[in-house]
Amino acid sequence: MREALPDAEEMTAYDMPGFRMRGTVVASYAAFSKQVGLYVLAPAIADHADEIAEAGLKASKTGVTFSPHQPIPGDLVTRLAVASGYHAVV
Repeated sequence: MREALPDAEEMTAYDMPGFRMRGTVVASYAAFSKQVGLYVLAPAIADHADEIAEAGLKASKTGVTFSPHQPIPGDLVTRLAVASGYHAVV
């Protein structure tokens, strides 16, 4: 995500590492006992809903959860981060 969000500030909120742009948290992540979560802005999830579903991942309004044994594809992480960063500055 650092490469996808070069202008973002690294931060921690709600005990999760992530990235902030113009005061808005645009991406964060957390590992739990049975799943991992990637959290981005809601419009980024909406923009990529079809790709998320095609990858067999679960999505909420602002997050994608997945098993550590079946991780989210790296290129999808990049697209979600870029979209989230874009929506933060528009």
